[in-house]
Order: sequence, then C-alpha cells, then structure tokens
Amino acid sequence: MDFHKFDNITIEAVKTAHTADLGVQDQYGVKYHQFWVNEEQGTVFCLTEGPDKETCEKVHQIAHGNVACALTEVEPGIYEKLMGKAYKLDHGHVRHADGTTDSGYRSILAVSIYGVTHASGLKDISLLVSHNWAKKLVTDTIAAFNGRALMWGTDASLTGIFDDSTQAVQCAVQIRHALLQTTGKVSKSILKIGLSASQPVTAEGDFFNEAIKLAHRLSRMAQYNQILISALVKRLCKEEHLLSDSNAVKSLRLKEEEFISNLMHVAEAKLSDQRFDLNSMSSEICISRPQLYRKITALTGRSPHNFMLDLRMDKALALLKQKTNNIAEIAYQTGFNSPSYFTKCFCEKFGCTPSLFAKINIT
Repeated sequence: MDFHKFDNITIEAVKTAHTADLGVQDQYGVKYHQFWVNEEQGTVFCLTEGPDKETCEKVHQIAHGNVACALTEVEPGIYEKLMGKAYKLDHGHVRHADGTTDSGYRSILAVSIYGVTHASGLKDISLLVSHNWAKKLVTDTIAAFNGRALMWGTDASLTGIFDDSTQAVQCAVQIRHALLQTTGKVSKSILKIGLSASQPVTAEGDFFNEAIKLAHRLSRMAQYNQILISALVKRLCKEEHLLSDSNAVKSLRLKEEEFISNLMHVAEAKLSDQRFDLNSMSSEICISRPQLYRKITALTGRSPHNFMLDLRMDKALALLKQKTNNIAEIAYQTGFNSPSYFTKCFCEKFGCTPSLFAKINIT
C-alpha cells in the first residue's frame, strides 16, 4: 500500500491515473486494486499487488510519473481488519457501502478494564481475572457500532477498528455507560478508554502501528472511567454533543498528544529501573520537575509516582497472566526492589495477592 501527497488533487484525476496504471501493470506482473482519496488533505493511498516494492513503484513512474512518498507491505488478514471489506468500487475509487467517499481514515478504540475484589476464594477471584462478561460486552458493542475487533498482543486491552470516527466515539460512550452500570462479584470495576485515528500509510511508511500504539497509550494514561481521545478523532467526530461531558470524555490538543507519546516512550523503557524517579523522568523528557508534576496530574488525575506505579502494576498483571515467571522475577522486572513490597502494592491495587492471582487459569 502506498501514500501520495499533493498540493491539490481530485478524485477524477486519480481515476485517470489509475486507468493509466491498469494499462501498464500487466507488463510487470503488478495489479493496482483500488485507491482512497482525501481531497481536503491532498492524500491518495493505493492498494497494489506485485512481486516487490520497486516493481510496483515502476508502474506508477511509467504510467503517469506520480511517485509515492512511502510504500509499505501489508498482511492480508491485518489489512482486512483495519480497512474493512464493506465498500464499493467506482473505477478503482473506494467508497463506503452507502456511496460516500472513503478518505481512508480509521479510528482505533482501546479499552482497558480490570476489577478490584476483596474475595479470598479461588472461584470469586476467577470471576475477577477472567472477566469474560466484560470482554463480551465490549466486543458486542464494537460490532453493534460497525467496528471490527482486533487482537493486539502488547497488553490486555481490547481493540476495535472503525471506518467512522463518530461511531467510534458513540461506541466508547456506550461501553463506558454499560460497564459502569454493571454490578456483580467484582467489588469495583475500573475502566479506561483511548481513541486515536490515522490514515492508512504515513510518510514514514507506517501502516496504523503508531495509531494503534497511541490508542493503547491513551487508554493507559486516561483517568479512571474516562475516555481519552486524540485531536484527530475530535476533528473527525461529527456529533459534538458526544464530547460535551467532561467527566466522561477528554479531548487532547496536539501538544498534549506529543507529551503523552514522549512520556510513555520514556516510562515504558524505564519500567524495570528501580531508580527511575520524578527527577530522572523530568531529565529524560527535558522539562522541569514542577512542570512535569502538573502535566501528569492534569492528564491522568494521578501523581507521577502513582502513574508509574499503575504502569508497573499493569505490566505485572500481564506477566502473571503469561505464567512464565515467578513472583520475585516479576517484581524485579517491573521495577520493585523487593517481592514483599511488590505484593503489598499489588494487594492495594487489585485486592488480592499476586500468588493467588497466578493460581487461576486465565482464559
């Protein structure tokens, strides 16, 4: 899939270029399948099948001379999840099923949810840690708003892909409402949602990886029971009333997004460093300690110490589910100086010991 950027572009002009591609492609064993156009942004994305990148680019060069800014290989299964299958083609131009132009934007929803319990029995703990009821609620709601569930192995979050940003926000709001209304064995349920958006290929040749990473980072940065959405999602959402509840939804400015990306990059890299503190963090990010404290507290509702503690606990939870390390190893891998202190923090966060949690066969 490739990415083109123009000062001015029209759908008809790209149709003409696509027709020229079709006239040349057979000579080189290439097939130009379809394309997406965003006239407002001057961007074009082409889906191509061929022996290698160079040959695909050569067809463009010979047919009309429009060389791509970036070209990247995409796996068919991942491509279908991210770009979808419900579309119409008009001489190669991709339109939504309702006939409107598909500009290529996709919104990514990341939902982090876990429970806190005071139960001591394995049966009750099992209900907490497997939370299949919550997974089903989230995946059913994603489908109800025309989203596609995506497996994303970097953490325990649930991920959905949407062709329409408004539906993505509607889905997030509905998930939050439904989960906050749910009661059961879990004494307390904590939910955090992140929403990002992107066009399919960036100038660096990235195919949605950075957008998916951002959505997951936003879900980890969000305050408890909050939806944190990127500046682009806010711009693409057509129903402003969905963003009006400041207790439920927080929209980011671009500078805030950049700060979050920088902060999370540093924090994730230093997660196992027991000496990594606020002074180290402010030095790495190149802002003063008071400014860093204010920014993190304003965005997350937590102090920098508690923010890092939450990240370490989330990582510990993922490692416990993998069942490949013992408690002491997980404690040191997540930046704790002793297994006993790790156990104390884990109990305060989740309401049970890590050893009890580890006994459950996670599904």
